[in-house]
Amino acid sequence: MTESSPRERAIAQEQDYVDHAYHALDSQRAAYADRLSTVRSQTGQESAGELSERDSFASHYEDNLTRLRNVENRLVLGRLDFEDGTNEHIGRISLKNSDREIILLDWRAPQAEAFYQATAAHPGDVVRRRHIQTRFREVTGIEDELLDSNATSNDLNLTGEGALMAAMNQARDGKMSDIVATIQAEQDRIIRAESQGVLVVQGGPGTGKTAVALHRAAFLLYSQRARLSRSGVLIVGPSPVFLRYIDQVLPSLGESDVVSTTIAGLMPGVRATSVDSAYAGEIKGRLVWRRIAKRAVREVLERPLSRSVTLTISGVQVRLTPRDVETAHSKARRAGTSHNEARDVYARMLVDLLARRVADAKDLSLAENEWIIGDVAASTDARREINLHWLPSAPSQLLERLYSRPELLREVARELSDSELSALIRPKGSGFTPADIAILDELAEHLGPFHDDFERRQRSAAQARQAELSSYVSETMSAMNLGGGILDAGMMAERLADSGPRITLAERAASDRSWTYGHVVVDEAQELSPMQWEMLIRRCPSRSFTVVGDLDQRPEGAPQGGWRSLLGRLGENVRQENLTISYRTPATVLNAASRTLLAAGARVASVQAARDLPDSFVDSPATIDTVNEVLAMEISQACLIMDAEYGVGGGTLAVIAPEAMHDRVAAAILASESAQRWPTDTDGNDVAARIQVLTPYQSKGLEYDVVVLFEPAAVLEEGPGSLYVAMTRPTRQLRVVHTTALPEGMHA
Repeated sequence: MTESSPRERAIAQEQDYVDHAYHALDSQRAAYADRLSTVRSQTGQESAGELSERDSFASHYEDNLTRLRNVENRLVLGRLDFEDGTNEHIGRISLKNSDREIILLDWRAPQAEAFYQATAAHPGDVVRRRHIQTRFREVTGIEDELLDSNATSNDLNLTGEGALMAAMNQARDGKMSDIVATIQAEQDRIIRAESQGVLVVQGGPGTGKTAVALHRAAFLLYSQRARLSRSGVLIVGPSPVFLRYIDQVLPSLGESDVVSTTIAGLMPGVRATSVDSAYAGEIKGRLVWRRIAKRAVREVLERPLSRSVTLTISGVQVRLTPRDVETAHSKARRAGTSHNEARDVYARMLVDLLARRVADAKDLSLAENEWIIGDVAASTDARREINLHWLPSAPSQLLERLYSRPELLREVARELSDSELSALIRPKGSGFTPADIAILDELAEHLGPFHDDFERRQRSAAQARQAELSSYVSETMSAMNLGGGILDAGMMAERLADSGPRITLAERAASDRSWTYGHVVVDEAQELSPMQWEMLIRRCPSRSFTVVGDLDQRPEGAPQGGWRSLLGRLGENVRQENLTISYRTPATVLNAASRTLLAAGARVASVQAARDLPDSFVDSPATIDTVNEVLAMEISQACLIMDAEYGVGGGTLAVIAPEAMHDRVAAAILASESAQRWPTDTDGNDVAARIQVLTPYQSKGLEYDVVVLFEPAAVLEEGPGSLYVAMTRPTRQLRVVHTTALPEGMHA
């Protein structure tokens, strides 16, 4: 019998432990499943309090079952061996054995910090760090690091370098994976930083900004569970395709109290279906819209009466004067509520005033003849005149009115020049753009709740259904001799009406514009305008933010004032951390991208590549006549390389083309043999498609095994930051197809 090697014995030892950990996981799942089944079987005789308690327990058990199911893969991450001979296993969550002893330590626990922070220069009491590679429940490998204090520390000091490089060399499948097993020391310090205030994380391409932001969200949800489980965490990404790319990370870390959206998705019920020019988008992002929005509500919707009008009500003529309207305006504004809410105060005062005048004209007592108030409220002339001077409005109605009426926009947007105003004018029905969403949000703050006729009909129908259900329940309870004053029909009907799928915290928060979050994470934050930052401040008054991005990846490059100049009012008090090591992008590609940016006159932060690969940069010139053929050939060649590396069909490829050329390139690729052979997406919707055709903006925050970059000189014209983004998406190879000269600095 062949004697096993030390490595094989170590793997067998860890397999025994992993089996033990999964046994504990299975036991916890079974226990929660049993409790949930027991709770769900309780029906019929509970009091209202007991029903509420039952539902709370059911929700708690469901949440825990979901969390335990999501951590099935790669449950155990590694082990720490200490000087005193003890050891500690680190995993995705904490687990206890049947004796209630902790056998697996959550990676976020303070005691687990050494797994990510210990180095040869500063080992603390750690003797050995072991990374354990698993595939589902099977141990596939281990990597040991002996922390020798005599080792040199002038290199990159990558924690778990073997596991890290193995992760980097895996095929991309269109979904971001967590990095919990390979978090590096500089990343870990940011993940565990305190939550108060604004933390800016500046990092170049491939430094793990997004992964750090998501793992920081998971860490805060763990360390501040009581607070954040009530308010949740908001994650803001640059595009819907980006959100689909990251949507598995937090569930795999056992967290679900998170709302993820784009900045354009922060207004429930409003969709951005149009696109601005760069000029119009910049104008709409200025903070001056805070003044314009307030002025628009007051001057467009709360208009004074210019001269007295005579109204015929109940057969008599009464006058409504400018002073009457002015007094009603003042009273409504003193109420301290929003425009739409204050309208009731305004309208009630004028109705009462006109009713008194009608009563006086008829020589009647208003107190004894309240029907007069009804006559005033029913008068078409009175309603029209009252409404004209305090119009209720939805934000979308008011903004569309401003954009479609140049004279009205000029009246309220007095800070804008004629050319700026012209860039904003558009006909009704044009739809809103992403930059409009922040203006709509500002208008909503001043306008308050608005209910149109359709919403009123919906509410009336809902009230009728509730009344019908209450009647049915009341009759049923009476026939069955139930209730006894403890559980009334209304309470029972409400519970029956809510017996559908349970609404999660994330779902409640996403549907409520006024929801305030405990923490906000903003990715690709360099793209946001001052007005968009105002929108986010409103959703997190405590100003607890994690802001991640790369100033060099802005289309126009890094601004002179750095992050503080971009963050609006959030920039008043920020602390900044820098990520300096690129784990994704091969050194040859990263250096070419940096040289190109510098040659274009833009600044670029220093980033060091953790690795390089042979043939990572391929130059493929073409002519106008051959460009489609060369493009198709480069895609086919890249797919063959990925087939050889990862197996047939493995890996993902992005064709990144200038915005103006995207549709033409997409059409050419869809007509090629590659599109017939491999799943191809040209709309930025399918993150799992093997071939994806994107603009530089759509590719932000994403990564691919291979990138085919089309006409880089044209991309550079759209902005140096756009070219920098496009060049730094690949983990393995950048293939450049071009009919014009390469931008200066791009050649190796």
